[in-house]
Amino acid sequence: MPFDASSYLRVEAPHGIETSATGAAFATATGDIFEVSAFGPGVFRLRMGPKTLPDYALLVGRAKPCETIERDGIWTFQNGDATLEIRGAPLRFRLLHRGAAVFTSTTDEHIRGFTRLPAFGRVRHGGQWTAAFALASGEPVYGLGEKFGPLNKRGQLLQSWVQDALGVNTGLAYKEAPFAWSPGTGAGAWGVFVHTPGAVIHGVGHPDWSHRSYALVVDDEALDLFLFAADAPADILYRYTELTGRAPPVPLWSLGLWVSRAYYKTPQEAAQVAAQLRSHRIPCDVLTLDGRAWWQVETRFNFEWDARRFPDPRAALAEIKRHALRVCVSECPYVSAHAALFGELADQGYLLRTAKGEPYVFGWDASLGSSPSHEKPTPLPDSGIVDFTNPAAHAWWRDAHAAMFADGVDVIKCDFGEHVPADALAHNGDRGMRLHNVYPLLFNRCVFEATGKFQAPADGPPLVWGRAGWAGSQRVPVQWGGDPQSDWEGLAASLRGALSWGMSGVPYHSSDIGGCYGTAQPTPELYVRWLQAGVFGSHMRLHGIGEREPWAFGAEAEAIARKWLAFRYRLLPYLQRVIAQAIETGMPVMRAMPLAFPGNPLVRSYETQFMCGDALLVAPILKPGGEVEIAFPPGAWFDLNSRQRLPGQRVVRYRAGLDQFPVFGREGYALPVGAAVQHTGEIDIARPLKQLWVFGTPAQAIDHLPQARIVAGEEGVFTVHAAGDMKVEFFGDAAGSAVVAIP
Repeated sequence: MPFDASSYLRVEAPHGIETSATGAAFATATGDIFEVSAFGPGVFRLRMGPKTLPDYALLVGRAKPCETIERDGIWTFQNGDATLEIRGAPLRFRLLHRGAAVFTSTTDEHIRGFTRLPAFGRVRHGGQWTAAFALASGEPVYGLGEKFGPLNKRGQLLQSWVQDALGVNTGLAYKEAPFAWSPGTGAGAWGVFVHTPGAVIHGVGHPDWSHRSYALVVDDEALDLFLFAADAPADILYRYTELTGRAPPVPLWSLGLWVSRAYYKTPQEAAQVAAQLRSHRIPCDVLTLDGRAWWQVETRFNFEWDARRFPDPRAALAEIKRHALRVCVSECPYVSAHAALFGELADQGYLLRTAKGEPYVFGWDASLGSSPSHEKPTPLPDSGIVDFTNPAAHAWWRDAHAAMFADGVDVIKCDFGEHVPADALAHNGDRGMRLHNVYPLLFNRCVFEATGKFQAPADGPPLVWGRAGWAGSQRVPVQWGGDPQSDWEGLAASLRGALSWGMSGVPYHSSDIGGCYGTAQPTPELYVRWLQAGVFGSHMRLHGIGEREPWAFGAEAEAIARKWLAFRYRLLPYLQRVIAQAIETGMPVMRAMPLAFPGNPLVRSYETQFMCGDALLVAPILKPGGEVEIAFPPGAWFDLNSRQRLPGQRVVRYRAGLDQFPVFGREGYALPVGAAVQHTGEIDIARPLKQLWVFGTPAQAIDHLPQARIVAGEEGVFTVHAAGDMKVEFFGDAAGSAVVAIP
């Protein structure tokens, strides 16, 4: 896609026209008002264009006071350790952190005497904007949603446009966020967020545009950018999620295993699987009835059970739930044109409309919902699309869930949402082109509210299991990575998607363990390796077309799966601690190397290994044979398989038998470990810890663990205070210098 700079009017801001406690406004030669405001330390907003269209509550932050100075035509805005400089002809900026420039307008100058790309530009008749920023050689860029390709977006041309990606093998994505960041080149980190529901194209050092610039093309009535400056990427995520909202807590049971299949054909089959999970001693907390498992396909989705298979839904769900399982059911925001509900919602104006005022009927492409596997899902019927911009429609859809929860449903899988047509019309006046990206967020918000309103009180905080998303989706957890191919590259891409989503401000994620589709079922080896990697995500689900339960892959794979699922449940006290940190800071559970160790070039390019929280390094195996290359970050690392201490700052080839997996404890940290249980209901909430694994000598006092407290003393001597029957295990030689006190 070429970039035509001549299509844009280059914006100039010759003089200020108004100042306030939070910023200033400027007149521009294009007739637009250019506004600058501060939103807290290191966060500045640059905005120009009309303010007539809905903003969809993507922001929770508010403007904050800043110091504004004008001198010799240069405007400076000071907030915390960051300073924003604005110059006028042409309009351009410099963002400084602690006095050093970390992010600036493009510096790529054409031989004809102007920048190759407009620093800021608008098409002549409005509706599309551009901005371009300078990139130094080797400066990486991360984020931009759940992208399945390389984590470093440098050199790529990407689009923020939510789509039913039909897999994880292209640049298409179910979950987008027009937010990117870089660790910078030494002076500090920077980030940029395009505040819009519209489509955004990102030329991130794209060589056909400018290999030394990051250029944006934004389809919206206004250009609305937030710039971030901070010491490190973790601080950028903190400031971005402070602006767009932090993730809420999730219930303990949601951290257990979710089991699903596309799909259980009868309630008897689902109940049989529930019983087998217990008889095979497979730890599990949730069983999912996917879409075709409980709907009639021709009338989906109308909140009605398929009466032919579910004559008594409450009894059918009770049969599953008697095995100490919660039940998840799938829904989508589309109502079949063949369902009576379609006419009811159309009459009330609760569906998106055509230009003629008629309900917009979305015709499914024959390829959607199909796959090259041995078993193809039934195509979806022509459907109307619920208009969540209508407050009455939102309330109706939310409250229609009451009967489902009364029947025994515990949580909803929010499927689809990526298909709003560009020419559809919404109640709030927006067209589909602008509603398209944010629509899945509106859908998930509605179901999230329904869950909080109607779920059983004992189920804890509400959540949904959503596929699509946009900026702000961290406030409506949880999202899973949709439809990976059942092969090794599908596993690798799923890991990159999870890490990229985490670097985009969203702490929770799960993939379809084993892969969703393929010409053949996953091999036992692939299945086991995928499951082992999934143990260290925030959430964990087995799912795909065909059987995904461990016993389907043979006795050896089942035994190994049982071992690692037991470890998953033992890991829950640690995951709860990591999630508490995520809620507080915006850091994801799965942390890519550039996020966890931004200043270390050795590990930066290892894009599928990750940190699970602060204490565990995970190196997934991505090919047959059990071998993986691992780049160890600084410090020292303890192999959980052999307990061997390995020095950091080096690359090793590691081979693991199928029952082993490369996981390493970080020296100076402790890992709280719980009991091996069959479901979270068996956990003693008052005393969840059974062991404390101490990796070397703790670097500092650790006093926020229930039942345990570590106090570091002088010369490597430390004291471990452990309550009750909890045991302390030491990795390395620290045990010889430790004093263990049991109150």
